[in-house]
Amino acid sequence: MDGQDKVEVSRRTLLGAAAFAGVFGAVLASVPAQAEEAGVTTGPAPDLSALPRKRVELLNPPFVHPHEQVATVGPQVVEFELVIEEKQLVIDEYGTTVPAMTFNGSVPGPLMVVHQDDYVELTLINPDTNQMQHNIDFHAATGALGGGGLTLINPGEQVKLRFKATRAGVFVYHCAPGGPMIPWHVVSGMNGAIMVLPRDGLKDGAGKPLKYDYVYYVGEQDFYVPKDADGNFKTYESAGDGYADMLEVMKTLTPTHEVFNGAVGALTGENAMTANVGETVLIVHSQANRDTRPHLIGGHGDYVWATGKFRNAPEVDLETWHIPGGCAGAALYTFLQPGVYAYVNHNLIEAVELGATAHFKVGGEWNDDLMTQVQAPTPIDG
Repeated sequence: MDGQDKVEVSRRTLLGAAAFAGVFGAVLASVPAQAEEAGVTTGPAPDLSALPRKRVELLNPPFVHPHEQVATVGPQVVEFELVIEEKQLVIDEYGTTVPAMTFNGSVPGPLMVVHQDDYVELTLINPDTNQMQHNIDFHAATGALGGGGLTLINPGEQVKLRFKATRAGVFVYHCAPGGPMIPWHVVSGMNGAIMVLPRDGLKDGAGKPLKYDYVYYVGEQDFYVPKDADGNFKTYESAGDGYADMLEVMKTLTPTHEVFNGAVGALTGENAMTANVGETVLIVHSQANRDTRPHLIGGHGDYVWATGKFRNAPEVDLETWHIPGGCAGAALYTFLQPGVYAYVNHNLIEAVELGATAHFKVGGEWNDDLMTQVQAPTPIDG
């Protein structure tokens, strides 16, 4: 049996590059790689040649690649590719930067969409321009630490993982290379989501079909940027340079920034999400590390799967919903009035002071029956 027929996963040799000298050498030498902890041997891979294949080009959030809401063919193999990119990311209006770790260059990584019982086949690429080991843990997958035990790759390597999407819902994925590297990679931006739709589409609690005109993906990200003695945010040439300082901020459990889609204001102004009166939007919202509480100011959650699992009946008419850390949720809303809607984490300190705010710009005609100003501001009578 050759190497293509059988894959034995054991501890990978840690990088010997200069980036792993000093603090990295001490930290990584004491942390087993996830592959070793998983103790996984797989192979040979099942023959799926009889199934159709579909290759998907992913889009940067908040946008989502075209897909069917109701499957018109049987299970298929859906091919995706994620390229890991370590990059400098500007996260606020003051030019604060973080040496981010990303899937496909965006924070969050792209939303993937398949149907239940499809096979997800992911090619994960770690270019030799990166400095670190990376992998991917799919909360939608079964076994091998969500795939983390089969995907640990050094710079200059790639790996292909296939798993069957057996459960319907929205799920987080993230990098999880082992020990303290796990939270550090996640809060450096290395997380995203996958949506596994029921083959017959979304339903309300009575089994009635639900449809959407648009889907937007909002990934909430907590950043922990160290400050210098004068209280200014520090900058680092690479993620490795800032690891020790960032770890100390992480241990406070208090983020310096709480943002949607990688930066303060990333989904406001010209980048606001759009819709029209009468159109239905599905909002997929993930937070890979901390609890959050989305709220649409001026709107509601018509149907909400707060923990994101579509076999459960959705809650209805919610004002705010709670998404636990390490989870993705979904909310369906039909806009009834035009204007700007703020979509926020309703810890309003995090929304206003730390950045967790997005906007929807909605076109259409105003309905005075739903809301009207009976009297304009005037001096108090009497």
